[in-house]
Amino acid sequence: MICKSIKQLVNYGLKNGLVEKDDEIFTINQLLELFQLDEMEEAEAPEAALEDILKEMLDYAAANGLMEDDITHRDLFDTKIMSKLLPRPSEVIRTFWKLYKEESPKAATDYYYKFSQDTDYIRRYRVCKDKKWSIVTEYGDIDITINLSKPEKDPKAIAAAKLAKPAGYPKCLLCIENEGYAGRVNHPDRQNH
Repeated sequence: MICKSIKQLVNYGLKNGLVEKDDEIFTINQLLELFQLDEMEEAEAPEAALEDILKEMLDYAAANGLMEDDITHRDLFDTKIMSKLLPRPSEVIRTFWKLYKEESPKAATDYYYKFSQDTDYIRRYRVCKDKKWSIVTEYGDIDITINLSKPEKDPKAIAAAKLAKPAGYPKCLLCIENEGYAGRVNHPDRQNH
């Protein structure tokens, strides 16, 4: 089952431009290492939604003791999974600025927004659950949203975060050191950002 999911994820990466054909085997090997496997078994890999692929991978990881099975650890681990499909930050930055200069700021921003969705930094399947509505007021239109895309933390994870010793790295939630940071129970992951 996990080999099928690995192949599906790599195919997703190929389809969405996250993985180049020349990097397919390398990416498979990175995922095999993450799941502590020595070999890739042949498996049919029908196309599937990213959410479904990641769910199967996370279920496998939890069942095989690679992570604790709660919302916080699942989010940390799926970010680690997606990090295996990402280019280096310098490549993303280079592409952004190339589009910015040669096409437009909108083209560059659209590229990065789609990239953030394709890499699961912006989780499409959660964002669609957000509640949104607009209201016309004497001060202008107001958009109101309830963010349901970030699930509530598991009570065990909250307790673990409270017990975790404070760390000085990254210095803050917006500091540059977050780039590629694996995260922990008391600091968000950024491996797919």
